[in-house]
Amino acid sequence: MAELTAVAAGPLAGGLPTFKGRPGWEFTDISALDVSAYELMPAAPAALGTPTPSGSSLWELPASELPDGVSVRFEDETTVVSVGAGTVLAAPLALNVIVPEGRLYNQRTRVVLEEGAQAEVWEQLLSDGDCLLNLSTELVLGDGASLRYVCGQGLAEQAWIFGAQHATVGRDARLDWVALGFGSRSGHVLMQTRLTGEGAEARVTGAYATHGGQHIDFDTTQEHAAANTTSDLAFRGVLTDRSSAVWKGNIIVDPGAQKTDAFQDSRNLLLSKRAHADSIPGLEIQANDVRCTHAAAVAQVDPEQLFYLRAHGMPEADAKRLVIEGFLAALVERFEPGPVREILGAALERRLQLILG
Repeated sequence: MAELTAVAAGPLAGGLPTFKGRPGWEFTDISALDVSAYELMPAAPAALGTPTPSGSSLWELPASELPDGVSVRFEDETTVVSVGAGTVLAAPLALNVIVPEGRLYNQRTRVVLEEGAQAEVWEQLLSDGDCLLNLSTELVLGDGASLRYVCGQGLAEQAWIFGAQHATVGRDARLDWVALGFGSRSGHVLMQTRLTGEGAEARVTGAYATHGGQHIDFDTTQEHAAANTTSDLAFRGVLTDRSSAVWKGNIIVDPGAQKTDAFQDSRNLLLSKRAHADSIPGLEIQANDVRCTHAAAVAQVDPEQLFYLRAHGMPEADAKRLVIEGFLAALVERFEPGPVREILGAALERRLQLILG
C-alpha cells in the first residue's frame, strides 16, 4: 500500500494537510482520506487520442500526427509536450490519463511552447473507480506564444484528486486555460497563472457540476508580475443534492506591474436547499495604476424566470433545465464559434443530464 513518501510531486508532496490547519484548505475536510488504502501505480506517459472505453470520456479527439517541431516524450516520470519556436500545431493534441481502481497515481504534465509557437492541448483525467490522483502540471509560454490548455476531470465519484497547476506566460504571449470539474469525491486543485512579460494575457474559464455528496475545491491565482498585462477569470458551478463547492481566487499585482487589467468572476447556482457553495475573491495590489475588479454570487434558480416560462406553457422541469443551460451558456460563449465551443458545450450538456436525471 502507498505512503506519502511515495508522493514526489503535486500538493501532497509536502505531507497530508490538516483540515483548517493550512491556508487554502479551510473548506475541504480530508480526514476521511486514507492514503495507505491505495497501491502506488508506477508513472507512465499520458496516452494520446481518445481513451478506451470511449463512453467514459468527456470528449473524443483522435490521435493526430505530430508535425516537425512538436514532440511528446516521457522523461523523469513526466509527460512533456514541446512545441518549437514559430511552430503551429494545427490540430488539438489530446492527452488522456485513466487511473485504475485502488491506485495512487502521480501524474505530471509539462507543456512548453517556445517563442511564437501556437498549440492546443486537451488533457482529461479519468478513473475506473475509487483512486487517489496527485496532479502536477506546468505550462510554460515563451514570448509571443499562444496556448489553449483544456483540463477535464471526470474521475469516478469515489475518487480523490489533489492538483498543483502552474502557468508562466511570457511577453505578448496568450494563455487560454479551461478547467472542468465533474467527478471525484473530494480534493483540492490549485491553479496559478503568472504573467511575467509585458503584453501577456491569460483567460481562465472553469465549470463544475456536482451532485450527491461531492465536494469540489478550486484555488486560483492570477499574478501580474509585469506591466501592461491582462487576466480574465470566470468560474461557474451548478450544484444539487447535498454537494458543495469552494472557489477561492486571488489577483496579485506585483510592484511595478502598472497598467494591469484583471478581472475575476465566480457564480454558483444551487438546485437544492442542501447544496452549498463558497466564493471567496481576493486582491493583493502593490501598484497604483491598475484596474482590478471581482464579482461573486451564490443563488438558487430565479422563481420569476421559472414563473415566466411556465406561464408560457413550458413544463416546470423543462423550464428549470432551460434556466440552468442559460446560466452555463455564458461560459461556453467565451469561446469562438466552432469545434471548441461545441465540444465544451456537449460535455456540459452530458454532465447536466447525469446530475439532473
